[in-house]
Amino acid sequence: MIESKRQQTGRGAILFDTAILASASAGGFDAAWFDAAHWRGQQRALDVRGGRGSVSFVDAPFGASVIRHYRRGGLIAHAVNDVYVWTGENRTRAFVEFRLLAALRDANLPVPAPIAARYERSGLVYRADLITRRIDNAITFADCLQTDKADGDIAQRIGDTLARFHAAGACHADLNAHNILVTAGEIWLVDFDRGILRTPESAWRRTNLARLHRSCVKVLRANAGKPSNDGEFEKTLWAPLLRAYEQRFELLIRSPLRSVRT
Repeated sequence: MIESKRQQTGRGAILFDTAILASASAGGFDAAWFDAAHWRGQQRALDVRGGRGSVSFVDAPFGASVIRHYRRGGLIAHAVNDVYVWTGENRTRAFVEFRLLAALRDANLPVPAPIAARYERSGLVYRADLITRRIDNAITFADCLQTDKADGDIAQRIGDTLARFHAAGACHADLNAHNILVTAGEIWLVDFDRGILRTPESAWRRTNLARLHRSCVKVLRANAGKPSNDGEFEKTLWAPLLRAYEQRFELLIRSPLRSVRT
């Protein structure tokens, strides 16, 4: 179980996993650890474009980690790229995601372990950052689709994993091919910003899956130099994914130990 501690800062607060300080520092969580420039200065960072902005993979004293600065998407991002309206500490994007990841980890669901979350407030707005454990030797499902590494086995593993999340009531707000990581032993879901725990009703589960389907088709159609074959995708990947999902969900939904909802 992840035990967290709150640390006050000059303009906000940090929430961190107390276990990581044993390998990092005895004097509290260093705010500089949220700054990618800090790690670049030590040649211990690699910036990676992805999602709404960028993340940094860092080799930190507490292990290989990922720093993500919260950024907005859509048209509003042109006006207010990385600020959010202040509605209270416990509703900040970083703190909410940290606690959700901790709950999912405690339920043995494959998400990256949360290390620390931070917000910095300025009047009526705030900015936020999150550090999570890096998933080693992983490739996104989008990359699998683009490089022809996706097959029926991977599709079934993804369907099975999604069923585990949905049966537990875990709704990913942006379920797409880029937020699914594939490793030899596990399928992982990442980027749970705005994710919530809810009753596993059919409507939102189907919406979640439809969002993933659109993402996969978009990835395939954007694959430069190769013609899109939607029919082949439906037959060899999407159909096995759905079958595995439905089979596992029906088994899990009857289990009295399935829920991590709060």
